[in-house]
Amino acid sequence: MSDTEDDNEISFPVKTPDPYSSEKAAKKSKVHLFVSLSGIDILESKTKFLLYTCPLPTISFCAVLPSSSKVFGFVAKHPAVDAYHCYLFKSQTLAYVLVSVIGDVFRAAKKEERVRGGRDLIVEALRHKNKMLQKENSELKRRLADKNNQQ
Repeated sequence: MSDTEDDNEISFPVKTPDPYSSEKAAKKSKVHLFVSLSGIDILESKTKFLLYTCPLPTISFCAVLPSSSKVFGFVAKHPAVDAYHCYLFKSQTLAYVLVSVIGDVFRAAKKEERVRGGRDLIVEALRHKNKMLQKENSELKRRLADKNNQQ
């Protein structure tokens, strides 16, 4: 990033150089990160084109690079193949904040999952109780009808 760029913009390598690629160097682009309970979306800054989407359950690690406090990233499992991808970003001022936000989203998603699981148990218990009360009601109606028929 140059000194004239906005401190809150984030850049990251769109393509990383590897020995099997014809690309000579990694290209950097400004991006927008959208973090939600469903995952992380990475959009190209100018066009808002969706570059990558990483569902929250596929993300296994997120941290600031210890040797450079401006670089952070996360590791996500590719949804279609048995491979992991490391997404690296550079932010002049927001690296720790973004890692903290992603951590908060993980905690919120886990809490939501526990609450949803708890709700499922409560709903199942109420269904069972309702079924038992319906049986009891039917039995009481039958007894009342028998009693009325005897009189």
